[in-house]
Amino acid sequence: MESFLFTSESVNEGHPDKLCDQVSDAILDACLEQDPESKVACETCTKTNMVMVFGEITTKATVNYEKIVRDTCRGIGFTSPDVGLDADHCKVLVNIEQQSPDIAQGVHGHLSKKPEEIGAGDQGHMFGYATDETPELMPLTHVLATKLGAKLTEVRKNNTCPWLRPDGKTQVTVEYRNEGGAMVPVRVHTVLISTQHDETVTNEQIAKDLKEHVIKPVIPAQYMDDNTIFHLNPSGRFVIGGPHGDAGLTGRKIIIDTYGGWVLMVEVLSQVRTPLRWTEVVLMLSGKRPKVWWLRDSPAAVLCRYSYAIGVPEPLFCENFDFRPGMIAINLDLKRGGNFRYQKTAAYGHFGRDDADFTWETVKILKPKA
Repeated sequence: MESFLFTSESVNEGHPDKLCDQVSDAILDACLEQDPESKVACETCTKTNMVMVFGEITTKATVNYEKIVRDTCRGIGFTSPDVGLDADHCKVLVNIEQQSPDIAQGVHGHLSKKPEEIGAGDQGHMFGYATDETPELMPLTHVLATKLGAKLTEVRKNNTCPWLRPDGKTQVTVEYRNEGGAMVPVRVHTVLISTQHDETVTNEQIAKDLKEHVIKPVIPAQYMDDNTIFHLNPSGRFVIGGPHGDAGLTGRKIIIDTYGGWVLMVEVLSQVRTPLRWTEVVLMLSGKRPKVWWLRDSPAAVLCRYSYAIGVPEPLFCENFDFRPGMIAINLDLKRGGNFRYQKTAAYGHFGRDDADFTWETVKILKPKA
C-alpha cells in the first residue's frame, strides 16, 4: 500500500455508555480508597430517568452507591431532564452481591498467598503496542479524536460554548503514507463532530464555534489543508441526548478507550519498524479491579504475547516479561483508589495521558533482541 485512510472515534463523557463507565469507576475508586484489597466487578446501565449498578463487589469499605451515582451524573452535567438525565431525581437501582466463592477460591485462595502466587481473575488474551507518530506514543487518529472530545467538554464547562450539552461523538480520518515500510501520517482527511446542543442555537453557530473553539486548538495546522472535509452535526439537530436518547452500558467503548481500532491492524503492520520504546500499561475495563497489563512498542512488532487462565498466576505463552497479576498490581501501584483515579480513565482514553495517577504510563527503554 502506498497510502491508506484510517478513522478513529471518541465519545464525550456525556455519552450514555461513557456515563456508565464513569459511574462504575467512581465506585471502584471509593472501594479501593477505603480497602485496597477490594474485589470489584461493577457494571452500570442507564436509560431515560434511570441508572442501575449491579455486579460483584467484595470489600470492607462502606460505600453509598446511590450517592456516587448521583454525584457522578451531576459532575458530568446531567442536571435536568432537558439534557437527558436529572441526577437528583432519576431512579437509582442497586443490585450488588459478593464475588462468587468458586472464583474467589481459585483466584485468591487463602490470605497467606504471596503476591506472586495470586492467579488471574478471568481467562482472556490481549496485546498492545505504541507508535512514535505522536508524543503520547499513540496513533494520531486516536489522539486527535480523543482530544476533540475532551475539548468539547472543556468549552462546555467553561461556558466558551454555553449552548453545548454533555453528549457527543468525534471522528478523525487521517491519510497515511508508506515510507519504506513505516506508515506515516500525512494529513487529516475528515473531521466529524456530532454534539448535543440547546434548542435555540443555529446550525451555523454550531459549525462556526466548533471550528474556532474545538477543531482549531486541537488539530495541528500541519495536518490541515484546503481539502480537509468537515462534517459538523451532519444529522442536522442533536437536542435529545444522554440516556434519554439512547441506552448506556459499561464497557461498550473499549476500542476507543485503548487504541482507536488500530490493534486490528497489528498483524498487517507487524514488521514495519524496529521496536524503539516500550511502556508498561494496564488494561482497565471500567468498574473492574485492574488485573491485566501489556507492553506497547514502536509501533507494532510484538515481542510479548500472552493469555490467562482463571486462577493461574503465570500467563500462558508469555515471552520476555513476568506478568503475574499479583506482581503487576504491586509494580504499578494499582490498588490505590481515591482522587477520581480510575474515574479519570473512564473518559478520553486509558492510555497516552500525562497524569501522575496514571502509573502505568512510565516508559522503559529496551534494546531489541539481536
